[in-house]
Formats: sequence, structure tokens, C-alpha cells
Amino acid sequence: MWALVINPTSGSGKGSTTGGRVAAFLTSRNIEHQIISGISASSVATNLAVFIDNFPECNGVISVGGDGLAHIVLQKTTPAQIPLAVIPAGTGNDFVRSLGWSLEHIDPYLEAIISTAPKSIDLGLVDGEWFGAVLSTGFDSMVNERANTMSWPKGPMKYNAAIAIELPRFKPRHYEITLDDRSISTEAMLIAVANGRSYGGGMLVCPDADIADALFDVMVLHPVSKIEFLKVFPRVFKGTHVTHPAVEIVRSSSVKISADAVAYADGERIGPLPISAQCIPKAMLTWIP
Repeated sequence: MWALVINPTSGSGKGSTTGGRVAAFLTSRNIEHQIISGISASSVATNLAVFIDNFPECNGVISVGGDGLAHIVLQKTTPAQIPLAVIPAGTGNDFVRSLGWSLEHIDPYLEAIISTAPKSIDLGLVDGEWFGAVLSTGFDSMVNERANTMSWPKGPMKYNAAIAIELPRFKPRHYEITLDDRSISTEAMLIAVANGRSYGGGMLVCPDADIADALFDVMVLHPVSKIEFLKVFPRVFKGTHVTHPAVEIVRSSSVKISADAVAYADGERIGPLPISAQCIPKAMLTWIP
């Protein structure tokens, strides 16, 4: 038995279409599955928890949606050590990017799910909450805070509009960062704690991050002028920003961050700092190419 968790509204309706494709695939292979959805994030989590209670040794859970849905599902599958596959149907899909699967062609992913054994990867754990890709604080979190209050525009343009609103008023914050082997006291514009390589819909904030090395890549963007920030920012989509002198990347299995700021993980609000995060080796069972 499999659980098929679908967010029909993700990706402006792509979740519904892709969810139908996955259900049809499973049916065509005579694979028993139960579709799980809900009217809210909490109801999805509750319904999935009931499924896991009823089928504690199920084959796995397939999440069809974006990083937000995957984040919800992670909280239930990881403690139960149930394999999780994340089929991309959202706006960002950065967890799937980190796993190495194509965003366009899901058939190889589906074939792997039913024909090969899952493998273990690392996850981040921040104050009791699991995350798969990136935990961040600073300018991007302020942009998320702003975007979450906006009803227009929709999709990725909302994030761009929020950047335009927040950047003119943004000022670097002072951060106290504690790592495995050092402490850093610094002004910074952004800090990203990366288990996966990207966030924000393909921004390669830590392009060398490895989901199976038991370490976070921690990127610190030290203060630059706003003009310089606008020059550097586009480079994050290719990961070439890491050569900029204001960018510092260190590796650590644990990270503590204190500041007057908020944090987000996998695009979901974690809350105000201070926060404490650990990279948990082999925490999750999933399929990778």
C-alpha cells in the first residue's frame, strides 16, 4: 500500500494534473494506493498521520506538490522511517532539484519508485522541525514575510515584487553564529544553511551542498551596497556568486544563529531567532537517480 498525497492547488493547478498522472500510473501497474488530501496543511498532516497509523509498514508515501507539501509530509514520514518520494508540481521544487530528478520528466522517477529500493539521505532538523533543502534568515526571509501578505501578483512574480518592496528599506543585521569548530560574530545580509543545493525556485545558494555528506553548507553574505547586491543576486541562479569576496561558505554539522530576525526552511516559516539546527545523517529514505 502506498499513500499518494496531493496538493491540487500547487503550481497554479499543476498539482491536480500531475497527481492524476501519478494515480493513473499506479493504477495501470495494479499498485494499491490511497489518495490523501485536505482543506488545509493541518488537515493533510492529520490525514497522513491516520494513514501511517493504519499502515505502519506501507511501501511509501508519494508527495505531489511543491516544497511546502513535501515539508509537511516530511514531518510524518521521517519519524516513522517511511520512504518518501517528492514529485514536482509546485512553484519552487527545490527539494526535487536537490535529489537530482528532472522537473520535466517524471516517468523515470515513477519507474524508480516502484522498481528500486530507496536510499538514505541527510535532513536538517531545526528546533524539532525537519527540512530537506535550505534553512535561511536575513533578506530572503524578510521577502518571504512580505510575499506572504500579498494577494497579488501570483506565482514567482510575487517574490520579485516583494524584493522590490523590501530592498530599499533593508539593512544588514548582526548575527551570532555558532558552528562545530568556531563562532562567527558578524553583520550579514543573508545566511543560508543548506542541506540541498538550491531554494527559491532554482537559486543555487550553496551549489556544492551534498545531501549525503552529514554536513550543512553555511553561506554567509556579508554586507554589500544595494547596487552591488543587485549585481550579485542574478549570479545565484548559476551558483557563481560564491566567488564574490562578500560570500563566505563554511561546513558544519550543527548551526546556532542568534539575531533580531526570522527564519524560513523549505519556504515555510520557522519563526524568530535564535534557532538551532543539526544535520541528521541518513535521516530520510527516498529515491535518487
